Amino acid sequence: MLKTTVRAFAAAALTLLSLATTVPAHAAETLSLHDAIEALPQAAESRDGYERNKFKHWIDADHDGCNTRAEVLIAEAITPPTVGPGCKLSGGTWLSYYDDQLVDGPSGLDIDHMVPLAEAWDSGASQWTAARRQAYANDLGAERSLVAVTARTNRQKADQDPASWMPPATDARCTYLSDWVSTKLRWSLTVDRHERDALRRLAASCENTNVEFDRV
Repeated sequence: MLKTTVRAFAAAALTLLSLATTVPAHAAETLSLHDAIEALPQAAESRDGYERNKFKHWIDADHDGCNTRAEVLIAEAITPPTVGPGCKLSGGTWLSYYDDQLVDGPSGLDIDHMVPLAEAWDSGASQWTAARRQAYANDLGAERSLVAVTARTNRQKADQDPASWMPPATDARCTYLSDWVSTKLRWSLTVDRHERDALRRLAASCENTNVEFDRV
């Protein structure tokens, strides 16, 4: 009986050790911004068939009463908001890094998809399943896939890529490029030639900027 018990404990320990040392299927990667840009696959873009409602967003994935928008606001708050019934948020302070603006209260903020839904469609999401598009539109697994910014800058950006729009705050630009490229790599999205050329040009002044991402 004792031998059986010892053997069982040994087997359990080996199982736990194996689980603890297993390498994740999609381990995080870090590249310089320059190398990350070169790692992006290139393809022509097409917006044929795009409709925003093909990306179901602001869902409550964990069924805690707070949808994706609220989860991002709570996670990115400098001063935490009060969370009321139905996950209604009040108070709180945020820094919109696109324009370096402090924002009091959630009403002045939009949640920006770092790579806009239309741009994602152009870059490969048109071939995805509805489930993958939903996962993309509600991606809480990477800090910069979704970001709380002033409504004004989010609407100025709209569906433009960095060749057409960059954040007005100069100090935000290298971070923005890193966030953009990491999101495209994370979701295996492509760039067209014009976008890659713009990324290369804009990244020339971001010598010490890295890109961290894991693929989904």
